[in-house]
Amino acid sequence: MKILVTGATGFVGQNLLSYLEDNNQLTTLSVRYKPNQKFKINDSAVVHLAGKAHDLKKNFNPQEYYESNTMLTKNIFDSFLLSESNVFITISSVKAVADKVYGILNEEYKVNPKTPYGISKLKAEEYILSKNIPKNKRVYILRPSMIHGPGNKGNLNLLYKFVSRKIPWPLGSFKNKRSFCSIDNLLFVIKELIESKNIPSGIYNVADDNPMSTNEVIRLIADSQNIKSRILNIPKSIIKHIATFGDICHLPLNSERLQKLTESYIVDNTKIKNVIGKEMPISSRQGLIKTFKSFKES
Repeated sequence: MKILVTGATGFVGQNLLSYLEDNNQLTTLSVRYKPNQKFKINDSAVVHLAGKAHDLKKNFNPQEYYESNTMLTKNIFDSFLLSESNVFITISSVKAVADKVYGILNEEYKVNPKTPYGISKLKAEEYILSKNIPKNKRVYILRPSMIHGPGNKGNLNLLYKFVSRKIPWPLGSFKNKRSFCSIDNLLFVIKELIESKNIPSGIYNVADDNPMSTNEVIRLIADSQNIKSRILNIPKSIIKHIATFGDICHLPLNSERLQKLTESYIVDNTKIKNVIGKEMPISSRQGLIKTFKSFKES
């Protein structure tokens, strides 16, 4: 099959090209937003990965998010609608729904993003859903949770370095859980959507089956390095007082950072598994161990 991939130089893009290279003819397209631009698409499927990633350091310009994630997606999608291509897959984010989750996030969860990143992703989704999709075309919006895998240098890498230094984890009394998304599972879903003609268009969450607590992740990191995990169960009240002090004195641990480190964010992947009719190929634990081993080898 002829497949066009945008954003092919990114983490997901590089892995996707390797995953799909057998029995497919792959074309990559380097794109940046320009007003009213059109793209000539001669491929059977389009996988749109290009865009501006979530900048956790807050070094962002809201306009950059809008142009890279909303307007560029409009350009690509409009070109797809005018082409003979049959399948369009775009990567959105669970952050297009909510920055904080109360309970479990499924596809029916009320959308209320707060960050420029999440808002830009939601606006792209809304534009796609506002269009009448021809019956011969299938359109999929994927909302992955935190993507990880060998070569990824995100927040898990920072946590890995923390544990590597054998510094005790001081937040053991917080019992939060978070959903992750192994790159293996995301690639599996993309391939199934391209090849399976009976899967209806729509929005689908993508996540590993079982959410993991931060304490479990700490233990997995330690196990991957053959060191003993060190988790301290300091009372929450003391930790919160320290964080409040950090707000005043601008310390590394402040109230905002504490919230991000200890909040739960659980994503339901039931819908995508039901339409595919298959289980995810790799478990949460297997995916994280694979990622941590790659950190050790790099």
